[in-house]
Amino acid sequence: MANTPEQHVPLTESEMSEQKQVRLDKRERMIAAGIAPYPLEVPITTTIREVVAAHPELEADVKTGDVVGVAGRIVHLRNTGKLCFAALQDGDNRIQAMVSLAEVGEESLAQWKEFVDLGDQIFVTGEVITSRRGELSVMATEWKMASKALRPMPNLHSELNEETRVRQRYLDLLTRPAARDMVRTRALTNASLRQTFVENGYLEVETPMLQTLHGGAAARPFTTYSNAFDTDLFLRIAPELYLKRAIVGGLDRVFEINRNFRNEGADSTHSPEFAMLEAYEAYGDYNSIADLTQQLVQNAARAVSGDGSAVVTWADGTRFDLGGDWPRMSMYESLSEAAGIEVTPSTSVAELEALASREGVEVRLPNHGKLVEELWEHFVKDQLENPVFVMDFPVDTSPLTAAHRSKPGVVEKWDLYVRGFELATGYSELIDPVDQRARFVEQARESARGDDEAMQLDEDFLTALEHGMPPAGGMGMGLDRLLMALTGLGIRETVLFPLVK
Repeated sequence: MANTPEQHVPLTESEMSEQKQVRLDKRERMIAAGIAPYPLEVPITTTIREVVAAHPELEADVKTGDVVGVAGRIVHLRNTGKLCFAALQDGDNRIQAMVSLAEVGEESLAQWKEFVDLGDQIFVTGEVITSRRGELSVMATEWKMASKALRPMPNLHSELNEETRVRQRYLDLLTRPAARDMVRTRALTNASLRQTFVENGYLEVETPMLQTLHGGAAARPFTTYSNAFDTDLFLRIAPELYLKRAIVGGLDRVFEINRNFRNEGADSTHSPEFAMLEAYEAYGDYNSIADLTQQLVQNAARAVSGDGSAVVTWADGTRFDLGGDWPRMSMYESLSEAAGIEVTPSTSVAELEALASREGVEVRLPNHGKLVEELWEHFVKDQLENPVFVMDFPVDTSPLTAAHRSKPGVVEKWDLYVRGFELATGYSELIDPVDQRARFVEQARESARGDDEAMQLDEDFLTALEHGMPPAGGMGMGLDRLLMALTGLGIRETVLFPLVK
């Protein structure tokens, strides 16, 4: 049976206070001795990564003649009589520092033993050598404190509990390579998304985060107040209506990677603050934007897979294939098949409520569209592991989407599902200002019924549409969820500093 990592037990407040006081005392003694515990600079010449890369596979007990100045955090420390050893870590790279009486002198060695602790940031100057055991090392001729740690490091041989990892992400990054890998994976993903957009002729733009009206999605906003304007404002729930204004203005292909805020629940796939990608393409539609979305996700998978394929490896070792052409299924047809009864855009609310009641599905403020979508999630969603576009949604739940060109009662909208959760959504955009106004008015009625996620009537946006918006396709994708699809992790693991109570 495989050994499982020991769970890290945090120090008690008393233990932490005692250790902190010991280190504070060392700080005071350093200052009294004229040693800066927090210097403004140290004379680094080379990174640990560069030293390791420059001296691969050396034999034991070798002197290279290469003199370097490196800095890193002490993650292992062993002090003996005339020779001390410290493992210095910089990111994922480590090197051993050797501090000897013969090289640094009696006073410096004594100060090392008195003042240096695990977790301290240390600078050393010396020759790159290998120890008798073959470990790449710097034989120090001089050392300096780069930053004195006042709190002890967690034990690197045991795991932090999840609560500590989320609340003190810096400790997670310090002790767990997988946490650092996630940050790099996210950066690679963002770079890949931007590159794919550039290759497809898109411009990256920025839209307001503070808005006088919230819109672009069915979501409850956060409200704030502007002293300068003496008015209530809303944190952005989506950039859609501003990006469409850009399309009206002649910027035919635009995208934005942005932060959105929705004052709703938090769970394994939802966060009140999240990263969103949205893009709009003049003279496209929901089919062309689905093709683009597949390309975006697959290129991101290739960027992080390590072998250039669209097959990613999740944190638990599972290999997940994001390649190929993804299938497209009808919402109404897949619901009908799973429920065993025909459900169409003309199925009455009463019939849908009866089905929902029989299945134990509760829908707040039910209308046809909400009932269809909730029933579809009940019957179908959990069966979707591999990527699939779910096509053609009810009209009354998609107020910014064009009516289907050949199927009455539905709109040209898709949701992309991966691993059983919604990853992205796309539309053929509604560009008729008269129809859009009617949809907004209907949303206002829903708001009056108590739907706090209903959209507001945005006169300025309607004015923009009245100047003529070309046919367009648009899409939105949660970047945190894309990382979930690429890594197999939950949303809190994909966010560097998630919001916690």
